[in-house]
Amino acid sequence: MRAARAVLEFLKENGVRYLFGIPAGSVNAFFDELNEMPEIEPVVTKHEGAASYMAAAYAKYAGMLSVSIGCSGPGATNLVTGAANAMREHLPVLFLTGAVPVSTMGLNASQELDVSPVFRPVTKYSVLVTEPKDVLREVARACQIAISGVPGPVHVALPIDVQHADIGNPIIPPLLPRKPLIPGLDVIEQAAKALRGRKKGCIFVGQGVRGSVDSLLELAELLGWPIVATPQAKGYIPENHPQYVGIFGFAGHEAASRLIADDEGGALLIVGSSLGETATNNYNANLTRGRYTIQLDYDQTVFNRKYSIDLPVLGDIHLSLVMLIEELRTMGLPAREAVGLFMEEAAAGSELLQPNVTDGAYTTSNVLRELQRCLPANTRFSVDIGEFMSYVIHHMKVLESDTFNINVHFGAMGTGIASAIGSMLAEPDRPAVSITGDGCFFMHGMDILTAKELGLPILFVVVNNARLGMVYHGHALQFKRTHPSFEQETVNIAGMAAAMGIPSFRVTGMDELHYGSLEPLLANGGPALLEIVLKDNNTPPMGDRVKFLSSFGK
Repeated sequence: MRAARAVLEFLKENGVRYLFGIPAGSVNAFFDELNEMPEIEPVVTKHEGAASYMAAAYAKYAGMLSVSIGCSGPGATNLVTGAANAMREHLPVLFLTGAVPVSTMGLNASQELDVSPVFRPVTKYSVLVTEPKDVLREVARACQIAISGVPGPVHVALPIDVQHADIGNPIIPPLLPRKPLIPGLDVIEQAAKALRGRKKGCIFVGQGVRGSVDSLLELAELLGWPIVATPQAKGYIPENHPQYVGIFGFAGHEAASRLIADDEGGALLIVGSSLGETATNNYNANLTRGRYTIQLDYDQTVFNRKYSIDLPVLGDIHLSLVMLIEELRTMGLPAREAVGLFMEEAAAGSELLQPNVTDGAYTTSNVLRELQRCLPANTRFSVDIGEFMSYVIHHMKVLESDTFNINVHFGAMGTGIASAIGSMLAEPDRPAVSITGDGCFFMHGMDILTAKELGLPILFVVVNNARLGMVYHGHALQFKRTHPSFEQETVNIAGMAAAMGIPSFRVTGMDELHYGSLEPLLANGGPALLEIVLKDNNTPPMGDRVKFLSSFGK
């Protein structure tokens, strides 16, 4: 058995169904073996970067290890951004890369580059395997590391000759299931006492609450405390929940900012947030000032980074929430009334309570509201990076759980296009929509062809303002001027899609956007593209992002 076949057998036995990447000489053994392995389907993308984003989204929504593959040299370096993206989101992705034959290393071979040290800062484990006998053991070790503890990406580089080497008939090792990280009972008791003893508090929710929303809401109702969410957690807390105030941080809501600015003491319960820049509105000191802080997370490195935490609770977030609820009930804490005065004030001014209707003006916020009104409530929106992203965070509604995939953390342009593909492969029965911009489309838009080849009914929505919108508005606010290079000639993106045989529709006014215009695209049975030609000169709701950037150089 070739070493490459042994690796694929290991992946197959451990549930891997897709291999995201691009074939090339230095990984040809893998793609050749796939001819005899229909259980693993190669998803051949148009760029390795897109393959890495697809693999990350698949890992996220399938809840399992996924695999991305690229050739030595440029193929491998094209995967590095995706590895960094997966690292920020704690997603278990195996990055397999080719390498030049061992005998030619250091001789300036074609596409030679030692990428194992390149991957190390953005993975949990990165190794170059030069002995065929070590291949299966190292791949298995890497995958075990990927799914264990705090999940994350790993990287294994395999030289061409090592892939083709005969290693006999090795025993295929199983992947051991991830061991749950159980919080200490003494810490849970301490946290419960602290929460019980404070009538006033706020729950600050990050993306780590994914999969634990019901428990989070049960705890919130037990405490009677208001809830705010980070931009990364958009989509997890239903906006019709009476205790939900809104988003705090980048593109957040005024009601949430007013709640955090209230400095009369109390407690702050932080659930699944690493308290990064976009989550904390540029490290706003009001977040923890005068508050007793409890932070629940399974990653101990997030404690006491920027903010001093009074009580860190290390453990899987779902277990910590369940144990906290049980401990509070054991202590005899009845469900409290939601904290009245502030909740009423917050609700009165909350943008979340505004009906999902528009004033008819052709603006980004109105377009997104109308778009959501025309689509199924359980649609998952994979949102790219750009001016439109701030409008999505601020204005679009959370109608059902887990409806937004936004990676404002790492912020790689083009992720929203590829992530929609990975999301739909993981959950094929859930409607998928990518919201992207012309700048992102010009980076990774060709992968709508990948969606076509896979027959995936994804709607790709491209907001085309013929400029780098976030950059434009940021410079206009910070420097009071913009560089002419930020503007560009308007390209007919719907026409580009049509040239690829993908149904498309081009909107140039509000009256053209309605269910009747979307219906043919949604009923297509494959991918479709909706181009929104719109140059919106309103200032996007970016929060204090510009203030933060403007603070430099003064």
